[in-house]
Amino acid sequence: MGGFFGVASKSSCSLDLFFGVDYHSHLGTKRGGMAVYGPGGFHRSIHNIENSPFRTKFEHDLDELEGNLGIGCISDSDPQPLLIQSHLGSYAITTVGKINNQESLVREAYENGHIHFMEMSGGKINSSELVAAMINQRSSLVEGLLYAQEKIEGSMTILLLTPEGIYASRDRLGRTPVIIGKKEGAYCAAFESFAYLNLGYTDHSELGPGEIALITPEGVECLSKPGQEMKICTFLWTYYGYPTSTYEGVNVEQMRYNCGKMLAQRDNVAADSVAGVPDSGIAHAIGYSTESGIPFTRPFIKYTPTWPRSFMPQNQKQRNLIAKMKLIPVDGLIRNKKLLLIDDSIVRGTQLGETTDFLYQSGAKEVHVRPACPPLLHACPYLNFSRSTSNLDLITRRIIKDREGDNVSSELLDDYANPDSQNYKEMVEEIRKKLNFTTLAFHRLDDLKESVGISPCKLCTHCWNGKG
Repeated sequence: MGGFFGVASKSSCSLDLFFGVDYHSHLGTKRGGMAVYGPGGFHRSIHNIENSPFRTKFEHDLDELEGNLGIGCISDSDPQPLLIQSHLGSYAITTVGKINNQESLVREAYENGHIHFMEMSGGKINSSELVAAMINQRSSLVEGLLYAQEKIEGSMTILLLTPEGIYASRDRLGRTPVIIGKKEGAYCAAFESFAYLNLGYTDHSELGPGEIALITPEGVECLSKPGQEMKICTFLWTYYGYPTSTYEGVNVEQMRYNCGKMLAQRDNVAADSVAGVPDSGIAHAIGYSTESGIPFTRPFIKYTPTWPRSFMPQNQKQRNLIAKMKLIPVDGLIRNKKLLLIDDSIVRGTQLGETTDFLYQSGAKEVHVRPACPPLLHACPYLNFSRSTSNLDLITRRIIKDREGDNVSSELLDDYANPDSQNYKEMVEEIRKKLNFTTLAFHRLDDLKESVGISPCKLCTHCWNGKG
């Protein structure tokens, strides 16, 4: 995934930018970057943050990153922001999203006169540089941003830092947010709405899908009006978003309470306590506990002194080990207890299966599992929110493959996504047996949409039902 923050201030923006970007650290674990513009022109710094937090890498750069305009990012992919010199002038660019048609866009860029690309990451062209190349094919920044949004298959939200101000371009269908804050003498743009609250900003507005705005210390000017269609990622509320954030008027923590409440309303399991897998499952579990009357407990505690971040290595075996090392059991809350466990989702199933075994080894009598979203059936083609590279990374698709073979029709997948179908019930039972849960019941998609509470047609639910 990734997150961004931008500041346009009448005075120095450096500290606001530093802390605002840092508040997006839960969205990425690879690289962080900041770029500023001031009397001395553009200055930029990028660091690897895989083994230490953003703050520790950038606190010594603040003296050099002095200016009144700035953008920054936390990235799980390419180094950003990039500094660009073109016929449109000099600017810095940072992006969040995914480009599925990169090869054809690169070929088209060459055909339209682009000579070469400088930035390479993992053998691939840096996505932000490709976006800049597309913008530069037009006669103005706004025309270039509109062109990039039109051509990109996937999604792409873009911040451009220029001497005039910050251009913010929300992706065409609004899959990720751009939220504007304001205070005396300054405006900011953020992925996460809470990122500016402790900096003295208050809510100003949210860009609509495809909207382009110019942010200056004096205000926010709409340069291209938003489109009518929105498909914001529902998984932002379920898992990725920080609890204190609000998207489209809906707070993440409150939405998770709603999820847990609706899970409880459809359940009748007899359990001694309800627990959430730290951290994203906790709010769902509180909602379930409040509605059901079953006490909420914390039978294992996350060891935050050395595991404060969401850092996970690329190697799956190491990821599984680290997930286990983070959680410390509380014997008195586990031994001889019937536990109901809520996690945000089941992807591969490996970690939750190991957590369940860990609870049994610690003396639990029963472990009932209630994921806070429906079974994931499709890898996301719009955002880099998962390290899954294939649908077969999903436990659901491996089970369907075992049952149906390699060639599964979209109609059959629709049936597996239907919580009232026999195929769905048998798939869930296979997952339950494979992961050794006492019982297993997923949140229904209709209930999930209701838990969010905005118009269902504005929500992307592709990872559950293939409809983006």
